Amino acid sequence: MWMLKLLLVGVFFIIFFQDSKDRNVYWFLYPITGILVFVLQIEAVSIYPALINGVCNLGFVSLLLVVCYLYAKLKLKQPLREVLGLGDILFFIAIAFSFSIVSFLIQFVFSLLLSLLLHLVLKHKQTDKTVPLAGNMALFFGVVYGVSLFWECNFLYAY
Repeated sequence: MWMLKLLLVGVFFIIFFQDSKDRNVYWFLYPITGILVFVLQIEAVSIYPALINGVCNLGFVSLLLVVCYLYAKLKLKQPLREVLGLGDILFFIAIAFSFSIVSFLIQFVFSLLLSLLLHLVLKHKQTDKTVPLAGNMALFFGVVYGVSLFWECNFLYAY
């Protein structure tokens, strides 16, 4: 299990570096992330609760994407792809299979807050106006899984 977590942390940091540097992440890293987080959740809680968690978390991500779409279309008068990148959407879907529902919601919100904080702190150094959202969130989730390598974090999967 620790090998899978270590591999996952590596994938998260690759996503972070690629998104921060080029705003372009290899597409196959997202399915790898989704598979790894789902396998780790299955090992922690078994298949049935993991499927329920994944479906509920996907529902939350879908709701969030619908709200973003409506906001972009009605308020900003822009297509969704101008507001939120495809890599960000794929990352949201991949990490939806990571944790229990409450834990996922809390970590998702805190990863968004970290992304906002990093953007505000580093915006004067960045030449690109876009935010590497998937990369910043991958940094957050990489740290969470990295900590779980050294510390038993069963509460991440608990209800």
